[in-house]
Amino acid sequence: MAASSFLATVAVAASAVPAVYVFGDSLADVGNNNYLVTVLKADFSHNGMDYPGGKATGRFSNGKNSADFIAEKLGLATSPPYLALSSSSNANYANGVSFASGGAGVSNATNTVRTPFHLICLSKPTQISKQTLISGTYGAMIEPQDLCITFDKQIEYYSGVYASLARSLGQAQSDSHLAKSIFAITIGSNDIIHYAKANTGAGAGDGPSQQFVETLIQSLTGQLQSLYNLGARKVLFLGTGPVGCTPSLRELSSTKDCSALANAMAVQYNKAAEAVLSGMTAQHQDLHYALFDSSAALLRYIDQPAAYGFAEAEAACCGLGDMHAKIACTPLSAYCANRSDHVFWDFYHPTEATAQKLTNTAFDGSAPFIFPINIRQLSAL
Repeated sequence: MAASSFLATVAVAASAVPAVYVFGDSLADVGNNNYLVTVLKADFSHNGMDYPGGKATGRFSNGKNSADFIAEKLGLATSPPYLALSSSSNANYANGVSFASGGAGVSNATNTVRTPFHLICLSKPTQISKQTLISGTYGAMIEPQDLCITFDKQIEYYSGVYASLARSLGQAQSDSHLAKSIFAITIGSNDIIHYAKANTGAGAGDGPSQQFVETLIQSLTGQLQSLYNLGARKVLFLGTGPVGCTPSLRELSSTKDCSALANAMAVQYNKAAEAVLSGMTAQHQDLHYALFDSSAALLRYIDQPAAYGFAEAEAACCGLGDMHAKIACTPLSAYCANRSDHVFWDFYHPTEATAQKLTNTAFDGSAPFIFPINIRQLSAL
């Protein structure tokens, strides 16, 4: 009886939501960065060791990430990376697309430093076929490249998808399709991490850090409005987690404590994002949203790991150096035997187990973690 009820619930959810369009950073990237010439990659071991097939896919995880689990809960396949689809002459965007890119931030300045060739990680020789190399083997420079797909660029790519859907389905059917779809957004962590690393001596809640977040929110407001203008009517906003407790930021502290500055900025950012979405729904009666307070939800695991099935909530599972946070997870890194009892996979990202638990809360939970409605309720509208 319980099984049939579960299957019925999944079927209802699947029929209510035809597709998921994903925007954001490495917490949701399912392979877009595989197609970029960038150091911000995860298409190598030990990433993916617990993913079906045991191979790296470009996910910054030992297995699946939040984008995978959200799709599963909706009865859908994971939305494929845009850069994989866009190279096809008959790309199908109606089943969902992921624009998420590791390193992306609200600000275009986040992880878009122009990179010399000797710093770029090339996993395939064909990745330089379209680049202009200046003569010289060592110390060569490559044509300027962004390290990720910025959020603004993701929206630009989506505008092309919007036009493509209108051509293939007709404007009315396309608008109806998009209105039923979920637009999942997870963005902001990288902006805050970069600020906190560059301002380690700053106090939590100081004026400059608050102004920085306010600037992010100004940009985010325009970005969310652009998505609304392009058909987004069901928005799932996955707020920034307690990034000050990532192994990378803990490692900067002599006492290995969380960065109070970064965590305070995350709280401010999430509250401000909720105010933006609330204001937008007041202006647009056809807009609905669910905001997941990743900071509050994840802090439970960090503060009381045993209560949630974790044994390690501070050090990374995969990496090198103190807390496995000095060097990223690479084929040469050490990794823990039991990934499911670690909160963090590497020095920034959660394990598959953490991502799954968080998604379960976002899907069926309630305030103060997910509000004003949860994902299941959002999907049923």
